[in-house]
Amino acid sequence: MAKIVPFRAVRPARDKVSLIASRSYDSYTHEQRESRLRDNPFSFLHIVNPGYKYRQHLSGKQRYKLVRNRYQEFKEEHIFIKDEQPCYYCYKIVNRDGLVFHGIVAAASAQDYEKGIIKKHEDTLQYKEKIFVKYLKTVGFNAEPVLLTYPDNPELAALIKKLMEPRAEYEFTTTYRDTHYLWPIHDTTSVKRVSEIFEAMEKVYIADGHHRSSSSYLLAKNMKAENKNHTGKEPYNYFMSYLIPESNLKIYEFNRLITTLNGLKKEEFLVQLDEHFRIENRGLEYYKPSKKHHFSMYLDGNFYSLYLRKNYYKITNALDALDTQILYKLVLAPILGIKDARNDTRIEYSHGKNDLAFVKTAVDKGEFAVGFGLVPITTNEMKQIADEGLKMPPKSTYIEPKLRSGVTIYEF
Repeated sequence: MAKIVPFRAVRPARDKVSLIASRSYDSYTHEQRESRLRDNPFSFLHIVNPGYKYRQHLSGKQRYKLVRNRYQEFKEEHIFIKDEQPCYYCYKIVNRDGLVFHGIVAAASAQDYEKGIIKKHEDTLQYKEKIFVKYLKTVGFNAEPVLLTYPDNPELAALIKKLMEPRAEYEFTTTYRDTHYLWPIHDTTSVKRVSEIFEAMEKVYIADGHHRSSSSYLLAKNMKAENKNHTGKEPYNYFMSYLIPESNLKIYEFNRLITTLNGLKKEEFLVQLDEHFRIENRGLEYYKPSKKHHFSMYLDGNFYSLYLRKNYYKITNALDALDTQILYKLVLAPILGIKDARNDTRIEYSHGKNDLAFVKTAVDKGEFAVGFGLVPITTNEMKQIADEGLKMPPKSTYIEPKLRSGVTIYEF
């Protein structure tokens, strides 16, 4: 059912991988990017920011073409080497918090995305899809896998464990203090069994990378239309993914920070909240919610606990039960006037790894009027949303592992 296939990855030479691997471009501050681009000639950031060579800011088609050029230069200099035969790639990450993630890098079928075998739980923005399709078509490669998750499978878990017993092809630690390991798997027996196990799965779920998935599907659709000899076996029919078992996902919450009370005084705001929530002033106690439908709020120097009055809120589907949706329907939209939680500039999001001290500091500085803390959404909730064909509000989940660009590259 799920078509997850091996592929011939383009990979860094073993002695260069730690220098090449990079986080996503936007996750660095300007100063961090400058430092890496200045001091590390092998960083993958040189490929995605080709204008640095000329101290020029590039955009659009001009940038995409130069990304392609930088990539080709890395190949010509044998910094990148393409595997001679299709492989699955066992990949393990031990992050600085001691969490261990393990799974398989492979190529997932764009047709499975269309059929709903690859399930999604977030909406995508059409303009972002169009931009990324143009980018992919010009550069001709994926450099960061989409994160997919599948139901725990004891046989696959045992097989992955066995395949990771020899010394890894790559073992490197980043300046972020995460350690990465990679094992190429090309022996016929293992490849065949991994393929069979995935094929028996009725569905897999996108955990992170909805825009990359949708853009890869649109690219496949476009290239199929342009190819009179299309067979369905062309590389553009697939996109690179990192597949890990559901129990291995780590999901954090996204807390909400709002710049204004929408013209309300503090007391008026609390009165309106009281209609749907039982409110308790916790003073300076760092109140962090621990149950669904419980929220933390920091307002005017005090923490508050907000407990949903369930008798006044109707739950009809999996979306209604999400805390991010409850906060949107009962507070953000009707009271604070934030109808478009994706694009309204009055709301910002802080992932749960920053904790509530970050929220408190931001409000105390006067940058925001109020902050809300939530409990993380569970994997089961995420799956329910996807299975019911619903979409979560923006920034509902912050999911680890976060993958590095440039460790495995998929060409099409």
